[in-house]
Amino acid sequence: MSRISLGLLKKPDFRNFWLGHTVSSFGVQITTVAIPLIAALTLEASSLEMGILSAVEFLPFLLISLFVGVWVDRKHKRPLMIIADIVRAVVLIGIPISIYFNILSMPILYVIAAVVGVNTVIFEIAHASYLPTVVKNEELVEGNSKLEFSSSSATVVGQSIGGALIQVLSAPLSILFNVGTYLLSALYLALIKKKEAPIEVPEEAEQNMWADIREGTTFVFHHNIIRPILIGTVIFNLFTYVIEPIFILYISRTLALDPIYIGLIFSMSGVGALLGAFIAGPMANKLGLGKTLVFSLFVAGFVSLIIPVATLMPTLPAVILIMVMYMIDAAMVIVYNINQRSLRQAVTPQNLQGRMNASIRMFGMGVVPIGAVLGGWLGGIIGTTPTLIVGAIGLMCSSIFIIFSSVRTVSQPAASGITQDGG
Repeated sequence: MSRISLGLLKKPDFRNFWLGHTVSSFGVQITTVAIPLIAALTLEASSLEMGILSAVEFLPFLLISLFVGVWVDRKHKRPLMIIADIVRAVVLIGIPISIYFNILSMPILYVIAAVVGVNTVIFEIAHASYLPTVVKNEELVEGNSKLEFSSSSATVVGQSIGGALIQVLSAPLSILFNVGTYLLSALYLALIKKKEAPIEVPEEAEQNMWADIREGTTFVFHHNIIRPILIGTVIFNLFTYVIEPIFILYISRTLALDPIYIGLIFSMSGVGALLGAFIAGPMANKLGLGKTLVFSLFVAGFVSLIIPVATLMPTLPAVILIMVMYMIDAAMVIVYNINQRSLRQAVTPQNLQGRMNASIRMFGMGVVPIGAVLGGWLGGIIGTTPTLIVGAIGLMCSSIFIIFSSVRTVSQPAASGITQDGG
């Protein structure tokens, strides 16, 4: 139990890295709710303006991830994270200052949201690429589990804190609290003592970013471990977002659930995420890392397939069924994410970590709008319940590319790379 509860947290460098990640994650979640609420409550933004604001916050992930991946591989990662934290803090101060002088407007908020979004992309890609610097390969699953637990906790609590802060302290003070989380994150990261290995970038490479991007994507698409993980992840994300918008219609219209029940269902996502962060390591130790990836994807799809059974049940049993299934689904997604991220980090050379993570993020997130549109189209053609079934089958099929690959035989990341079993 002491290993599960503390483990890497006994090591000062990882502890500071984890603390920096934790407070930064809370900052991201507070920002996620605070900026839109300021737009809606303080500036009385229209629906179109709110849509533009959301797009501005999301677009950096799609537009610059690959370029940031190259940059991260060319630079030391810890300074990039510290700078990204400081820039986000400084830029966010512009909101209370603008409110104080009564000059805050939607264009100013767009610029602030865009700059924060760009630096969040830089921070997250550098962060995912930096973990192998502070832990050994065999410690990656435990490290990612602890980081994912923080992220899940921030998702559950952070957005609620953001809304409460605006309600209690007013918009300007809530943003100042947010600024404090980013500065504290930068401080913890600055306390890490371990030095990163020197980075040697050939002069010709400095002048050809596209060649570096091509090298990173080629590595991802040709690697016998990372390629099937990418394909499985893309398919899973695609069908997840086929389900997402339709699921809301299903529980609100098909099942006609009251808002209190809908809130309880969605709260299970956070509970499941925390559960997944706890069991990811023990599952990988018991089943082997590769089999854990297959199992988690298949179970996430299977429990989604069971959800339409709720149409045959009275309201209370239906709600309980969906809550349990939703919790299991969220837990399996986190189990998959922790273990596949650990495996990718273990098999990727340090000079390619940034581009590998950027490629996965780019292609994994790139299918999100496609899945949402496809789900909406299918819902209009065949109805909400059949669309949920199609989506669930798609989720289960995402495990096929891992079953028929060498990933399935991976046991654990080890100091020298990976270990494989005979299965």
